[in-house]
Amino acid sequence: MKRIHCIAIDDEPLALTILTEYVSKVPHLEMTATFTSAGEASLYIQAEKPDILFLDIQMPEIKGTDFIRTLIYKPVIILTTAYSEYALESFNLDAVDYLLKPIPFERFLQAINKAIRLLEPETKKPEPAAKDFIFVKSGYKSIKINLEDIYYFEGSREYVSVFTRDRKYMQLDTLKNLEEQLPAASFIRVHKSYIVNLSHVHSFYGNTLEVDGKEIPVGRAYKENVQKLIDR
Repeated sequence: MKRIHCIAIDDEPLALTILTEYVSKVPHLEMTATFTSAGEASLYIQAEKPDILFLDIQMPEIKGTDFIRTLIYKPVIILTTAYSEYALESFNLDAVDYLLKPIPFERFLQAINKAIRLLEPETKKPEPAAKDFIFVKSGYKSIKINLEDIYYFEGSREYVSVFTRDRKYMQLDTLKNLEEQLPAASFIRVHKSYIVNLSHVHSFYGNTLEVDGKEIPVGRAYKENVQKLIDR
């Protein structure tokens, strides 16, 4: 786990000493700076972007709750105060917790655990591996065809023909629907009626692609994109 950088703002030096001591007892936490002045802290926060801010509410130059509203970058905020009447306001400002002085260590730990949960990146589910095949319905069967064996697709109204080296398959589908399922790195729409497998393109000239001896027209709206892929 990476180190979590904390700072504290409080006009009482003793309160800063206690918070620094508490932080030192928790693995991975580090108190990188303490301030008795909100003005100095503001510059530090924007420059260094600490992870957690312990902030006293009742300070002489500016209330902690007002100070929060001035921040552009906001760390995870834990408010500290000797006055319980600020609790509701603190949660309206999205503070993760509210510690009432004198702060017991166990209560400090509860607040820290809440803060750490917010700082932990969400575990991303691995994306499913891209399929390298499709199933094409032919009569009563669904036939598996490897994508690398497909030369091109030709659309005609509500039907799509799938062309391989040796066979042609036809099924009820649209090119638009197929285009969304095919890997963009291999298959490209070149015409309102054609999608081709780039690995089987033999040549490109004028407004025509040659795929396995078949001349396939390139639509005006698709030509620039085709040219970019051919030239890359």
